[in-house]
Amino acid sequence: MDQNFYMNFSGLTDLASEKIGGTAVEASDEFFAGKENLLKEGRGIFIPDKYTENGKWMDGWESRRKRTAGHDWCIIKLGVQGIIKTLNIDTNHFLGNHPPYASAEACFDSGDKDLRWKEILGRSPLDPGSVNLFSINDAGIYNMVRLNIYPDGGVARFRVYGTVFPEWKKNNSKEMIDLAALVNGGRVLVCNDMFFGSKDNLISPGKSKVMGDGWETKRKRIPGYDWTIIKLACPGKIKKAVVDTNLFKGNFPDKCSLEVCFAPDIADNEITDKSVEWKEILPPVPLKGDYENLFEKELSSGISSTHVRLNIFPDGGVSRLRLFGIPD
Repeated sequence: MDQNFYMNFSGLTDLASEKIGGTAVEASDEFFAGKENLLKEGRGIFIPDKYTENGKWMDGWESRRKRTAGHDWCIIKLGVQGIIKTLNIDTNHFLGNHPPYASAEACFDSGDKDLRWKEILGRSPLDPGSVNLFSINDAGIYNMVRLNIYPDGGVARFRVYGTVFPEWKKNNSKEMIDLAALVNGGRVLVCNDMFFGSKDNLISPGKSKVMGDGWETKRKRIPGYDWTIIKLACPGKIKKAVVDTNLFKGNFPDKCSLEVCFAPDIADNEITDKSVEWKEILPPVPLKGDYENLFEKELSSGISSTHVRLNIFPDGGVSRLRLFGIPD
């Protein structure tokens, strides 16, 4: 499965992704393999001849064989709070040592000592070496999840797909925020090309650490330009834009432009229809490589928007896109 499967599953966000701050905070047992592996990117790898002092090295979380009553568990602190829609308990490469069953609980940790866990997935069978997907029917807002496995065994990856419910939305904030940011509820819907780097990286938190942690298209050998469309966290007026080409030195776009539309009721898969009316708020402007290109005075602000299209001329890489504005 490709990177997009994990970054944007069915239009949802992996709330537990370590890229947005998700962490495995505690586990009942991690004798063979550490809990932190659960949140790594990809599906995990298998190296036949690699061993540790405790036994076979595995790219996942694996507890020892349980000889007492009970079951093993791991607590995950989500990178962003939200409504959980789908769980993926991936047992890739765990064949004779996967847990036969799993369940999940969730809670909202507000700093109190006593956490009130609620079961969101009852005890369910798992297949070995497989992506195990479970639909969650719960409207609660959570920031902690506990994965239970019965009685023991190994899980390669754990994904918690859902809808981001950011703090600013909870408090009805009217302060300027990054309307495109993943942690605020923004989503990258589509792009025409992402040969070298995923479109979803554009709105990830923090600076990119390597060139591959950005959006990069192949070299264009025909006339035209590349583009991507972001659905904003909520309608708003963009006051400031940052097109960050961090680490893109010989392959950054020559120019970029920004267009917006107001289409609050349009389906995600219809945003590229010709009927959508786009308005230019930033004409094609030169970009610098490995640089935070800031545009403020150049923007035609005052236009309420739900979606933004970033155009790059003719091709290249952008690490991050920040679109600051006030929610309507």
